[in-house]
Amino acid sequence: MRPNLRKTIVAGFAGTVVMTAMMYRVAPMMLGRPMDVAASLGGMFGGSWAMGMLMHLINGSIIFPLVFAYVLYRALPGEPWLKGMLWGLVLWFVSQAVVTPMMGGGIFSARSGGVMAVIASLMAHAVYGVLLGAVAGAPDGAARQVHAAR
Repeated sequence: MRPNLRKTIVAGFAGTVVMTAMMYRVAPMMLGRPMDVAASLGGMFGGSWAMGMLMHLINGSIIFPLVFAYVLYRALPGEPWLKGMLWGLVLWFVSQAVVTPMMGGGIFSARSGGVMAVIASLMAHAVYGVLLGAVAGAPDGAARQVHAAR
């Protein structure tokens, strides 16, 4: 089984909204300032905050969910929420090992909040993945009835 396209996009968007809210609302409690991913992404490509937010939304709502659904879903172990969380953890690792250094934050946020930033990012990516997997991998109406009858 593979998640359907509509649910996958909706799940990616929902996960991105929650993750973004965590970065702007929860991270300040941990770091004393928000994790402004939109400003960082926008600055990395010479664009504006709005361009960075658009890139963040496209990645989280379309690109990463489609990779999850069409490339990784069958290969990852466990229930849908666990598959999603594992994908979220892969995305976290790539963000901390590759993307954050490219944005000037250093490897594993060494120059942008250190351990607390790494933990905040880990939590946000895990929540994103769980939401993505749980919503995208939930059985459709007819499939849910067949699954419940078993």
